[in-house]
Amino acid sequence: MSGLRADVWRQYGRYSPSLALKAFLTLRNFRPIATLRMCQAARRGGLGGRVALPFLKLLHRMATQLAGIDFSWQTEVGPGFAVTHGWGMVINPGARIGSNVTLFHGVTLGQRDRIAADGTRTSECPVIEDEVWIGPHAIIVGGVRIGRGSRIGGGAFVTEDVPPYSVVAGNPSSIVKSGCTPDVMNPAPLAPQMANPVSEHALTE
Repeated sequence: MSGLRADVWRQYGRYSPSLALKAFLTLRNFRPIATLRMCQAARRGGLGGRVALPFLKLLHRMATQLAGIDFSWQTEVGPGFAVTHGWGMVINPGARIGSNVTLFHGVTLGQRDRIAADGTRTSECPVIEDEVWIGPHAIIVGGVRIGRGSRIGGGAFVTEDVPPYSVVAGNPSSIVKSGCTPDVMNPAPLAPQMANPVSEHALTE
């Protein structure tokens, strides 16, 4: 299932072209996901895609502004991405997001810079593995990895790696439960060949 088809599935529990059009026309928090997919498809689409890309980038900017979010079209996002409410969400372009991930309003996936004694700057951004749920106003910064199926509670401030299937809460954050069940509303069925490079099996530094 392609990225956009999986995104629509997350909204309705099924896919059809008419549902894709309905989501684009009526869901403020869905349009930026759709325009991101369009921009990335155009970038891969040869000469025709390169011609269309400036227009699609403008469309994406308009969609993000209307949604009240900061979300670059260049962000790596797996199939089945769902944004709930969305207001105030900020995603650094360097963040990587896996499949069937859910983000709520006010979530920040931010960059952290490390400055060495000689002034050398190293920038790091979060990696969000598959089936992760991130609650309202949670902040995740730096080169941390949120393990598959984990849940990040609202308002949590996360600066350390989170093991798979963990529940995290608090500021500073801590693991309050292990072995949790992933919270994925309408999970999109993904074929094995759609395995996202952000999954824990493929992540290597």
